[in-house]
Amino acid sequence: MSAPTMPPKLAEIVDDFASAPREVVLEMLLEFSDAMPPLPAEMDREGMEQVVECQTPFFLRAEVADGTVRTWFDCPPESPTTRAFAGILAEGLAGASPEEVLAVPEDIYQRMGLAQAISPLRIRGGIAILGRLKRQVREQLA
Repeated sequence: MSAPTMPPKLAEIVDDFASAPREVVLEMLLEFSDAMPPLPAEMDREGMEQVVECQTPFFLRAEVADGTVRTWFDCPPESPTTRAFAGILAEGLAGASPEEVLAVPEDIYQRMGLAQAISPLRIRGGIAILGRLKRQVREQLA
């Protein structure tokens, strides 16, 4: 059996970013920021984990059920780059198995070519978001 790979949808998003001209990358990030789904009305930050490495108040929650991972993110609209990371993960991980989520490479942002487009501080926040998400998934599998 082959090793799990990241979800196909996320791989496609990574490839789209990696092949896009630099001036288009920021537009693509804004689109993901705008498309990030809001928290459901019945959910608030209670029970969500804050990612303190982010410069902005950022909260997330991952839930493993029926062989898939569901994710929720909460981030203010005033933080489009961080919201874009969340939007990319929300779309790219939709319907993914826990194994696929855990297979997302830590250097995903470099693979996307974002290291050239945004600040190292923002990249560090994005890596922390992914790390928290994976930890929550691992804890639920244990």
